[in-house]
Amino acid sequence: MDLATLVGLLGAFGIVVMAMILGGDIAMFVNVPSILIVFVGSFFAVMMKYELGQFLALAKVGGKGFSFKLSKPETIITEVVELAGLARKGGLLSLEGKEVSDEFLGKGIQLLVDGHDPDVVRSILSKEAKLATDRHDMGASIFQNLGDTGPAMGMIGTLIGLVAMLANMDDPKTIGPAMAVALLTTLYGAMLATMFALPLADKLRLRMNEEGRLKSMIIDALLAIQAGQNPRVIESMLQAYIAEGKRTTASD
Repeated sequence: MDLATLVGLLGAFGIVVMAMILGGDIAMFVNVPSILIVFVGSFFAVMMKYELGQFLALAKVGGKGFSFKLSKPETIITEVVELAGLARKGGLLSLEGKEVSDEFLGKGIQLLVDGHDPDVVRSILSKEAKLATDRHDMGASIFQNLGDTGPAMGMIGTLIGLVAMLANMDDPKTIGPAMAVALLTTLYGAMLATMFALPLADKLRLRMNEEGRLKSMIIDALLAIQAGQNPRVIESMLQAYIAEGKRTTASD
């Protein structure tokens, strides 16, 4: 569970709700027509931009912003150093059946064991990494579009409310409800974009970049093993993928 995403989401909405409560009756901030225009309208508008299957996977994709399992680079480096040592002693065939913690690393090891050329190994793994990045980027773009559409739908609701208000200026009782729709749709649109959709889109892109960086590190490691480089040289090279303050050695 990503605590930053959960705490940030709950904190943002919690502060706004608290401000509503302190400002008076929270019920006055609830308006069904405004909710329908902004939330339901935004979802349908964004749905038009994608295939139905892609859009219906929205919940699953969004869940990656809250929980996302990714191998730790430090663990991968430790395993790679061990694999490099085995390969130098017994050849690439000695890596066959070797269990590793990362599925992508396991696929790469199998390519080495099968005797593929370095260019083939790089091409296959790079293509798989790119396809994974494209899938993540698609998910992030859905939330980005939802964040862009929410305020626009809020503006549409505001215009609807203003038209209703101006069309009934002779009846004072209708002015209040119409003005509520006009203002609350703008509020809902801003909340949907600023406090949910856009932050989640950025978090998904962060996950995408983290996974892409890890896969790039694994590809470099596998090609170095295939080239027969010294395990310590490989370890030193891969440390560049880790923030300086978190760098260790396999012997630590």
